[in-house]
Amino acid sequence: MPTLSDRLDSSMIDPVPGSRSASLFQRARRVFPDGTSRVTIERNPTPRYIAGGEGPYLTDADGARFLDLNANFTTLIHGHAFAPVISAVERQLRSGSCFASPTEAEIALGTLLCERVPRLERIRFVNTGTEAVMFAIKAARAFTGRSAIAKIEGAYHGAYDWVEVAQASSPDNWGRADAPASVPYYRGMPASVLDETIVLRLNDADGAIKLLERNAHRLATIVIDPMPSRAGLVTPEPAFISALQETARSLGVLIVCDEVLNFRQGYHGAASRCGLEPDLFALGKIIGGGFPIGAVGGRADVMAVFDAGHGRPLLPQGGTFSANPISMVAGCAAMEALDQAAFARLDELGATLRAELEGAITRSGAPFSVTGAASLFRIHPKPSPPKEFREACWNTMEAQTMGSMSRFFLRHGIILPDAAACLSTPMGAAEIDKIVRVFEAFLAELNGRNSDGGA
Repeated sequence: MPTLSDRLDSSMIDPVPGSRSASLFQRARRVFPDGTSRVTIERNPTPRYIAGGEGPYLTDADGARFLDLNANFTTLIHGHAFAPVISAVERQLRSGSCFASPTEAEIALGTLLCERVPRLERIRFVNTGTEAVMFAIKAARAFTGRSAIAKIEGAYHGAYDWVEVAQASSPDNWGRADAPASVPYYRGMPASVLDETIVLRLNDADGAIKLLERNAHRLATIVIDPMPSRAGLVTPEPAFISALQETARSLGVLIVCDEVLNFRQGYHGAASRCGLEPDLFALGKIIGGGFPIGAVGGRADVMAVFDAGHGRPLLPQGGTFSANPISMVAGCAAMEALDQAAFARLDELGATLRAELEGAITRSGAPFSVTGAASLFRIHPKPSPPKEFREACWNTMEAQTMGSMSRFFLRHGIILPDAAACLSTPMGAAEIDKIVRVFEAFLAELNGRNSDGGA
């Protein structure tokens, strides 16, 4: 069996000149502003182009194979090329890919989701997680007649202006602890958007209550991700969830639970897991079986803002590809395979992995920690697990350490994202063991560099 040291050569990290990936990138730079179509694409400095995937593994354009802990940003909970999804999509393609009228497939997926998730009484399908969050916020505005929102500092909710506020705050601009600043995400973001977005710190119950009460007259909703990935993949404290919930109800403010990523936490979703009772949900990623999808749903009285049965609704919502039958049948196939037993097994795998990573850290004495839940995990270059975004932020040295770790994992055949890493149902003990062995080897190499006075 190959050892860690001889697994892969350095070209596995950076696609070299003359490689297939390098050639494709040259072509791409002629048509895309920076050679890619997503800002989230990794490049060192050349992106790695993918030829295909099977189960938990990816093969790039140059034939290198990797264990995939990204899974298209946590979407592929069954891994790549999941057979039931392939079969469902093949059958549907023979009947057509999209129609201007509804299909039975959307009723099937909608029913499955409403039956599983407490308080998900009605649902509408859209095409992305961004759209799901956007329409959830618009629904809250239409229902309450108010325009402002509150969100958690550092949390990512897609590409809608209001939820992008304070998404990438830094120590230079994030403001006082008791009054987090509404920091623009891009040049030219309207000042009115900043004024209409109240920023809260995760797990600061007292601070959140004060800010919510101060702005109650204009607040439509609080948008919360039950475990915000980019803000640290940190577990919300029960006291914080209770404070948000009780305050929101007393002020007539709706709670939008963004489970686009965290719906993979369990059969009933993440809100049930952390004791949150939202008015509205935003869903996406795993519910589409690997195809574009989003969904907004929640209380029947709030979702009535979409009702066009008696004329123009309070909130019109449409979309050329919303509820398209390909995404619907793929989603049904994926979700039907995610029964209670499948989630229980993923829970067990995730708990085992996090415990073994923590054990490796303890044995090495290295300043790292682990956060996450269910099939999600994140490694931090910090001796104690962060409790909120400001604690999770990296300084320059920490960023360099995490870059080194990512490159080390690539050298040994594992794609490890720097935010939420995830497990998938095709994984088992062999994959968990591989992740842990590579992490142990990285810690040993890091300790060796540090003892020699290296960076």
